[in-house]
This record gives sequence, structure tokens and C-alpha cells, in this order.
Amino acid sequence: MPTTSEPLRSMGFLTIGLFDEADPGRGHESTLAVIELGERLGFDSAWLRHRHLQYGISSPVAVLAAASQRTSRIQLGTAVIPLGWENPLRLAEDLATVDILSGGRLNPGVSVGPPMQYERVKQALYPDTADAEDFSYERVRRLLAFVRGEAASEFRGTEGIEAFSDRVQPHAAGLASRMWYGGASLRSARWAGEQGMNFLTSSVVKAEESEDFAATQLSHVRAFRAHHPDGDRARVSQGLVVIPTDSASPEQRAKYEEYARQRLPRTTTPQGPARLMFAPDLVGSSAELAERLYAHAAFREIDEVAFALPFTFDHEDYVQILTDMATKLGPALGWQPSPGARPA
Repeated sequence: MPTTSEPLRSMGFLTIGLFDEADPGRGHESTLAVIELGERLGFDSAWLRHRHLQYGISSPVAVLAAASQRTSRIQLGTAVIPLGWENPLRLAEDLATVDILSGGRLNPGVSVGPPMQYERVKQALYPDTADAEDFSYERVRRLLAFVRGEAASEFRGTEGIEAFSDRVQPHAAGLASRMWYGGASLRSARWAGEQGMNFLTSSVVKAEESEDFAATQLSHVRAFRAHHPDGDRARVSQGLVVIPTDSASPEQRAKYEEYARQRLPRTTTPQGPARLMFAPDLVGSSAELAERLYAHAAFREIDEVAFALPFTFDHEDYVQILTDMATKLGPALGWQPSPGARPA
């Protein structure tokens, strides 16, 4: 439980990896450069969001495979892969392959539920089985089983000159312990704990017991740990939008404040049929941000964060924000950069 005298143990960042449709390579290269910068600054982890049929990273596992060859230490995660778009067996193969390539640094975060805008995309995604697909937690259970090395085939042996395995190959030992579930509800928090997964909680929660964001998020953290075999030692990572302005130019500060101002109305009441609550974006000096974070009920019960970078900023903005996080905000929270960091 972080306090002003107890340090933040792990600090990471999360990005969506936007790109221009006419020049997608530039946007993807920017994302890889941001991850490389994160490693140089000493961040513990870098996470990618997942966007299908949009102008953001649609294949974070592929991008992280590239990142694994351009970094050597930083943990690489997805937050999150929506499993409604995935075949768990095939995804398990991809995850294991990238984990091997990264030297055991992959942290896959997943979630369930029907794909976004499913009615518009289901005939392209599942032309023969759209109405029979199971988008429940069972999809995660299948993925976990394959990642853990449980049987995927009834046959193991040699047929002709070819050898066959009955489990996913390559098998990535240790990957199962680095699987995360991204949940916004009390039910998901409990379920993730029961499965022994790690838990990602973001800037979005469902207003179930309360319309107070921090109180609701705190209830999810406690429910997860109450149902996890590791109890209070179970890993939780919080992902709020946090924008330090210590070295920002006046123009950058104005842009950041306007971004937060435009998004503030959605944080005042639950949104839509799912009654989603959004956390306000935090903008200010590192000293101000540290004070606001210490006042956040859920932050006080975790020691890992993956601060979310805003969607629509420029590459230079991300460089400034990450540099201030690593050199100003992190130390204000008691965090220390990983050995070998080379602050800009």
C-alpha cells in the first residue's frame, strides 16, 4: 500500500500506437521508438493497447515481437487483447513465440466479451459460427490451458519423418505466471483472482456499488486479492491517464489541459447502458500529480502502475511526458529507474 514513505515498486506506460492510414510505417516506428526510450529511461514495462479496424495497433503481439529485438530489459505487455477476435490456440502459439524471442519478458493482458461493433463485423470475423461463438470467461480458460502446456491434440509422436507435439510449441516456461486479466467489474476482479491471474485495472470501471471512481476501483482490487491464492501479494497494475508538465512548453501545457478539459464531462456520471465510470485525466507538475495520486484510494493499495499516454498527442509530446515521468514523477512516488537507465 503506497504512502508517502513507501515506494512505488514498478512503473510502466501504456500507448495506443496511432498512425496515419497513408503512412502506417511512421506511426509503428514511433511506437517502437517510444518503447526504446522507455527502456533507456528505466521504465519497468511498456504496454500496447489493441485496436481493430481503427488507426491504432491491431496486432500488438507482432509489434512487441519487433520491440523484443530492439530492447533487452523492459517488460512488454498488452492491455488488452480482446479474445473475441482470437482463436485461443493460435494466440497461445504467438504469445509463446514472442515470449521466447523476448527472453521471458512478455506480459499478455486479455479480456472477454463480444467484439466491439460485433453486428457490423461478425460476418467477416465468423461467417459460419457468428451466432455460436462463446465470448465468456471460458475463452480465457482455454488460452490459459494452452499457455500452461495442457494438451491441444490427442496425438504426440512421429508420423513419417515429422515429429508432432500434443501441446503448444514452443512452450514458454513462466509465461502463465505473467498472464493478466483486464477487468472493469467486480465479477471480473473476483474471477481473475480465482484463476490465479494478475489483474489490470484502468481508468474505466463499471459503477456497480458506487458512483465514486476511486472507491469502486478499490473494491475491485480488494475483491481480486480476496479471491486470489496469493492474497495481498497478488499483482495489480493500475492504468490512469497521467500527464506531467514539468518540462513541457507553454504550448504543450495548453494542449494537455485542453485535452483533459474536453474529456472531463464523461467523468461526472456513469456513461451508457454499462454505466461506465471514467477517471479524470491528471495533468500538472510531478509534485501536484504525486499529491493527487496519494489521495486516490485505489492507488494507495497497489505498487505497480502503467500510466496511460493520451491517444492523440505527437511523438515529441510522448518523449517529454515519459522523460518527466521517469525523472520527476517516479522519484516523487519513491520509484527508482531500473539499473542501466540512461535519462535523457
